[in-house]
Amino acid sequence: MVENIRTPITRSLSHLISLVLVVFVLITYWPVKDFEFTNFDDKIYVTDNRNVRSGINAENIVWAFNFDHKNKTYWHPLSWLSHMLDVQLYGLNPGHHHMTNVIFHILNAVLLFLVLRRMTGALWRPAFVAVLFAVHPLNVESVAWIAERKNLLSTFYCILTLLLYAYYNEKPGAGRYLAMLFCFALGLLAKPMIVTLPFVMLLLDYWPLNRFGFLQPDRSRWRVSVHLVLEKIPLFLLSGLSIYFATTSLHGAGNYISLQSVPVSLRIGNAIVSYVKYIGKMLWPQDLAVLYPFPEIVPLYQSLGAFLLLVGISILFIAAHRKYAYLMIGWFWYLGTLVPVIGLVQAGIWPALADRWAYVPMVELLIILSWGLTDLSRKYRIKKTGLMLGLLMVVCTLFAVSRNQVRYWENSVRLFQRAVDVTENNYIAENNLGQALMLSGNAAAATAHFNRSLKINPRYPTAHVNVGLSLVQQNKPEQALQSYAKALAEIPDYAAAYNFAGEAHYLLGNTEQAISNYRQAIDIDSTYADAYINLGTAYLGLKEYEQALAGYQQAIAIDPTYAKAYNNLGNFWYRTGHFEKALPNYIKAFGIDPIFAEAYNGAGAALVRMGEPHKAAVFFREAVKIDKNYVAAQNNLKNTLAALAKSKK
Repeated sequence: MVENIRTPITRSLSHLISLVLVVFVLITYWPVKDFEFTNFDDKIYVTDNRNVRSGINAENIVWAFNFDHKNKTYWHPLSWLSHMLDVQLYGLNPGHHHMTNVIFHILNAVLLFLVLRRMTGALWRPAFVAVLFAVHPLNVESVAWIAERKNLLSTFYCILTLLLYAYYNEKPGAGRYLAMLFCFALGLLAKPMIVTLPFVMLLLDYWPLNRFGFLQPDRSRWRVSVHLVLEKIPLFLLSGLSIYFATTSLHGAGNYISLQSVPVSLRIGNAIVSYVKYIGKMLWPQDLAVLYPFPEIVPLYQSLGAFLLLVGISILFIAAHRKYAYLMIGWFWYLGTLVPVIGLVQAGIWPALADRWAYVPMVELLIILSWGLTDLSRKYRIKKTGLMLGLLMVVCTLFAVSRNQVRYWENSVRLFQRAVDVTENNYIAENNLGQALMLSGNAAAATAHFNRSLKINPRYPTAHVNVGLSLVQQNKPEQALQSYAKALAEIPDYAAAYNFAGEAHYLLGNTEQAISNYRQAIDIDSTYADAYINLGTAYLGLKEYEQALAGYQQAIAIDPTYAKAYNNLGNFWYRTGHFEKALPNYIKAFGIDPIFAEAYNGAGAALVRMGEPHKAAVFFREAVKIDKNYVAAQNNLKNTLAALAKSKK
């Protein structure tokens, strides 16, 4: 017998449990409000994405829905719109973007409780599932990583679809069915991983909804079964369309990993082992990392052992399905929902497994755990007090581990240092750690990590480029050129390598060669704003002002939200003596990027030349406030204040 979900007491308890879920998530993830963007996909999804940075408008909505490769990401227009809305509301404040993720995780936890409550009629078992889901360390990646908004958003619509399905089951009708169908479509627009949801609904029809009628003798049960399958056809069609759109977008980007690079046997072996590893990480969430490198080989004993374990569990749960239906349903739900990301088809940087991919599949394992513990406690007559204390200890332990895991997402240095510490042969993590260190000004330490990355994978072009950038930062542009040449040997049409080679030549005084490299970069990527900026700077050095101006203006035309382009255009007008034209460009630059110290300094310098030192001092102070080590701004402020003091005498 299940509890009556409509009594005043149970309604009050449901509200209290929902409130507890909100509090648990907020306490677990509150530190993220002070976290930064990471250098792993956050640039692609937000900070370096000109369409996202310019917010929601007609052009960007069209961009979100079209099928160009979008930096080799697949088709998920609703997630792009979500990031645009964040920028519209908060600008590029990373803390607010993080908190939007937290809000969606809260909604997902509460909705999960409500849908399990509605479908099963139980109270405490759904509550336990939802609490574990809310605080489990395996979900930290999905919540603390801004780029994983797509995971949270698609899950929100996935669970909402299931809740609407529960209402439809209670009282079938066209309105309820269309609402459910609409929510499912929105979920697919956020991320296509939920394409298996129609299969999940068929499983739920068996348990807990009992729509198949297998549990009672009924001659029409096969007719009912056919009806339930036909009922899902519109959902299957939406899934098919989503798969088509996602694969079309990836094909357009040429982003698939070939079978020559990663053979089918290796993919299957890793997939089988990963199914077991996800279970292990759910039960014992240790050594979690943002990236687990794909193995070069999976030992036969591992894949065979994992296969036998999975088959054994499947047989055991099928055998027990009449008495413990949740075991079979939860298990096949878990196996099915992981299929889209298990690695049989691969694209981009494909890891061995990923914590974020367990966000939905883990729910089914938690259902098995919650209902299973309840049945075991009844079978072995465990006192409710003892059971509740044990479960409370589990929740508190997971909460503590999650709080600790959240800390690693504070910035890219901590995030990738953690990945390097807990994984092996992780050349991508070594490279990204080096990038983060280089951005913090520690070029020597960065170079060491780039070299470790290349020791693991000597043909990794990104690491070669980053070695070059770190050498430039250490005033070694001639050596940097050798690294860029190695990158171009791996990828002859590597636009960034040509651009950075141009920067190195410019530092060496080889302006003509620098211009040639910038143009090569532009020939490869006509939307490369940085290359146009560098081209403008090179022509400015040659005093070819018309071409210099054209370079800066083209960069702005490509990306009207690029603060660096406006700052450099301001520099152009300043150097050519047009201070009244320079000022609005500097203002535009720090209007886009409020911590752009160089733009504040430029505005101050222009105002000094325009005879307004009082106003100039304000901008110099702001530049120094942003960057306390900005010597030029400090000197400008000192000289301006001295001139003002002298004028008063």
